[in-house]
Amino acid sequence: MTPVSLRLVSALALAIGLYASGASAQTAQTAARPPVEQSQGRAKNVILFLADAGGVASVHAASVMAYGEPLRLHVQQWPNLGLSETSPVDAFVSDSANGMSAIVTGVKTHNGVISQGPDGERGRRDGTPTQTVLEYAEQHGLLTGVVTNQPITDATPAATYAHSNDRGKWGEIFPQAFSPRFGDGVDVLIGSGRTEIAEQMAANGVSYDSLARAHDRPIYATLEAASAGNRRPVVVAEEIDVRAATLRALDLLQAGDKGYLLVVEWDAHTDDPRQGLQNIADLDRLIAEVQSRVDLDDTLMIFTADHSFGLQVDGGRRGQPLLEGYEAWKARDGDDRVVRLENVMVNRTHTAEEVPALAIGVGAERVRGYFPNTHLFDVMMKAFGWTPSSGD
Repeated sequence: MTPVSLRLVSALALAIGLYASGASAQTAQTAARPPVEQSQGRAKNVILFLADAGGVASVHAASVMAYGEPLRLHVQQWPNLGLSETSPVDAFVSDSANGMSAIVTGVKTHNGVISQGPDGERGRRDGTPTQTVLEYAEQHGLLTGVVTNQPITDATPAATYAHSNDRGKWGEIFPQAFSPRFGDGVDVLIGSGRTEIAEQMAANGVSYDSLARAHDRPIYATLEAASAGNRRPVVVAEEIDVRAATLRALDLLQAGDKGYLLVVEWDAHTDDPRQGLQNIADLDRLIAEVQSRVDLDDTLMIFTADHSFGLQVDGGRRGQPLLEGYEAWKARDGDDRVVRLENVMVNRTHTAEEVPALAIGVGAERVRGYFPNTHLFDVMMKAFGWTPSSGD
């Protein structure tokens, strides 16, 4: 009998023995499964990359569009993979508010609610504030950064530093970055949405200038305007170069001694399939560049999405463009509810299926199997070696 056969027989005998002694079949299977390899030590740094609406199908399509083949993205080479379930507490399809809040707080809530518990009601009643992993990082004295190509008050970035019963209350959300519940607040905050945020704050009698004066912290209109000597820049621009902003943030955060948490979001909605898939491919290239600048012996890197989107690849051949028919669709006005290209169809809406979660570095082995998106909060907290406070 070969060594492989002996191992199979031994595993089967163990399973039968456990079952005969009263253990369940599930227990027997678990006992026969090899243990998960555990990484050594704790993470000093955690970097969370969020492709907003970057579901499994979109990630696959981005690889095919960018490289002509599946499985060519950098993150698709990472060794640890799971499927993250994204639903809110009362429905099956998530928006970015619930989706990101669950990832960064470990608590599912209602769509439209930012880092508050399910006792909140969108636009009508506040829920219990849920402490975010960024707030834990601030509490432990780490440096923190949030970068996005979206408005810095949009649901995904806002969930890291703010708490609100309505994701649309930008005028109330942005000032929370300057009045943190823990530590001294986000150290590097870079995003877009300058005009819209200013308009909403003005309705509350607040401006960028008044905030900056009150907290002695300039709010720059462009990344280029941010002083090189400012170690805690706040940039609210009209548009953001995510690569430049992320590398700037990384340089600043890596200068600290105690470690850091960096969150980077890049929109991946495929309402416009070419733009959405290109954003995923560009984010993937950025992830590879960031990985080359960090030490995976003390850093955990995670890639995931807050929810999925209605894209499917249902045709195509190697050597031919994936998005055949895109130009004709775009010229027609590109405003259809359903985008029908030759090889791709997009139902332009959020969907309920699980999204990919990939990881590498310290603590990455905990990203495996099917799990609720709240598990990713646990992964980050355990990587840091932290225990959530009671009541959060």
